[in-house]
Amino acid sequence: MRIFIAVLALVLSSCASVVKVESGQRTIGDRLTVHLDGAWNRISAPGLGPAETWTMEGLPVDQLAIFSGLKDGEAIHPESHTAASKTKSFQFRSGMQSEDIAALFEGALTRDGSRFKLVNLEPVTFGGVKGAKFEYALTRKIDNVQLAGVGYVAVSRGELFAIVYSAPRLAFFPRHIAKVEQISASARITE
Repeated sequence: MRIFIAVLALVLSSCASVVKVESGQRTIGDRLTVHLDGAWNRISAPGLGPAETWTMEGLPVDQLAIFSGLKDGEAIHPESHTAASKTKSFQFRSGMQSEDIAALFEGALTRDGSRFKLVNLEPVTFGGVKGAKFEYALTRKIDNVQLAGVGYVAVSRGELFAIVYSAPRLAFFPRHIAKVEQISASARITE
């Protein structure tokens, strides 16, 4: 609970905003649309990009990151602009295969020292485009919480489209995974 309060205070103090995303068709970026069967909360704050960040329970608990048209050479995590930062940039390359993209997300999710285990990687259609689904387990370094996660990814016209969701493995992931799968199934990438 202390972590939640600390993160909430940080988010509120850093010009963050929370907007309810209602049911229905939603356009994300220029080429991705999804259909929601229920409301989510979109969090906007400095340092969260380049993905849109949605949550059901609050950022310390669950997070849905939606990447829409990430271009070749762009990092999949927020860039640090401090000289003291030695964080490696995990950049998307348009020629990456599914395994490379899953490894890219692994690198970004573990840059704080968290532990990642790829559980499954399989080809799927995402957004009407040939893509992949990867499932993973993540143990957060900051609090040792065990998370479950799933990602749906596809590359279209050299751009990355992805939906990546994670939440505590036992309590929250089972509660919301059907909603994430519904969003993934509804996704459409325009050519």
